[in-house]
Amino acid sequence: MKVPPRARACPACGADEQTGWSEAARYDHLDLPNEDFDYDDFVKQEFGGDKPTPRGVHWFWWLVAIALAIGLLLLWWR
Repeated sequence: MKVPPRARACPACGADEQTGWSEAARYDHLDLPNEDFDYDDFVKQEFGGDKPTPRGVHWFWWLVAIALAIGLLLLWWR
């Protein structure tokens, strides 16, 4: 059930900003993981093993930045 835009509480379960969800709130079909869900195992399966993440700026972008700076200096100097 959708809560109306300016409602102070959910008309179905009675949840509001101060009291939170009531015990009668339904969460059956929210596709939440079970209590025995292993998040670390999920991440390993989904994203692979420990792959090193690159740190810093790649050398190519340093060269681009230096070339642009030199180009701007040459334009300014003329």
